[in-house]
Amino acid sequence: MISTFTAFIDANVFYGARLRSLVLYIAQTKVFRARWSDDIHDEWIGNLLKNRNDLKPEDLDRTRALMNAAVPDCLVEGYEGLIPALALPDENDRHVLAAAIVTRANVIVTFNEKDFPEDAIAAYRLHTKHPDDFLVDLFELAPEEFVEAVHRDFQHYGKPPLVYEDYLASLARAGIPKTANLLKPFKILMPSESGDP
Repeated sequence: MISTFTAFIDANVFYGARLRSLVLYIAQTKVFRARWSDDIHDEWIGNLLKNRNDLKPEDLDRTRALMNAAVPDCLVEGYEGLIPALALPDENDRHVLAAAIVTRANVIVTFNEKDFPEDAIAAYRLHTKHPDDFLVDLFELAPEEFVEAVHRDFQHYGKPPLVYEDYLASLARAGIPKTANLLKPFKILMPSESGDP
């Protein structure tokens, strides 16, 4: 399934490694078109480095490159000229809206929906969606592809390995409890712990 439904992903969705990973695995199924920008990368990486002394810039530069390679045509460019003309409660969020407009996104996926009021974005045929609601919608749209992406995401955690319940608990802590709850019945399809064949 290759979808034309386009979601622009805000930086706060990529801040946590667990949610970032799941979103990327689901994006690779092509049930939606995932888009972001270098400004988005700069924002989540900058915030992570500010809050985590154990991380090094070069590690996150590698993550950035791997993300861009994992989802072809993910990067939005050429939106900078639009930024000054846009009005949002926080001027620092205008780059998100500008990139979403330029890439003709259908939705901005963000934890901070209040930062993109309906009256400021509706004229651009855009709306926001909380990551948890967005993922639940994707599951309902394409459950087989979604569960396969979850399987691949869970499997890639090899060091240290996880049990599925811990994986789901970490997704709930990452801000997507409805998605975690939705995935409980699929334990039967998962290996006993991540990294198992």
